[in-house]
Amino acid sequence: MGLKARKFGKGGDAEVMMDINTTPLIDVMLVLLVMLIITIPIQLHAVNLEMPVGTPPSNIEPEKLQIDIDEKSTVYWQGLPVDAAELEQKMKEVAARTPQPVVAIRPNKDASYAVFANVLSSSKRNGLEKMTVLGAEQFVQ
Repeated sequence: MGLKARKFGKGGDAEVMMDINTTPLIDVMLVLLVMLIITIPIQLHAVNLEMPVGTPPSNIEPEKLQIDIDEKSTVYWQGLPVDAAELEQKMKEVAARTPQPVVAIRPNKDASYAVFANVLSSSKRNGLEKMTVLGAEQFVQ
């Protein structure tokens, strides 16, 4: 039922339109369709993961080794001071072990960043894969 046109010269109100106005409904539907068209290609991108194959790892705790760097930028291996050559040699020995132990580096807040970066780079160079940095909360201000 549509709106009847009002005739000029005669009094009276137009009748109420009983049909639904579908224009806003179509507008919302088109917006949702455009959003769907934009977001679907993003979701279709695949991420290739190399999942482990074989038996699950055992519950054996790995060995943990500690490297400390004090405020004077002296490097300690398991509590004993070492120089750069000794550190390289010890890292090579640790990298050859199976399973490889977890090496935890704990720098002091006042230690030189160059010494810390040198320890990290030598660990990467020697093939250590299980590294962690302890004490990061001391750098939060």
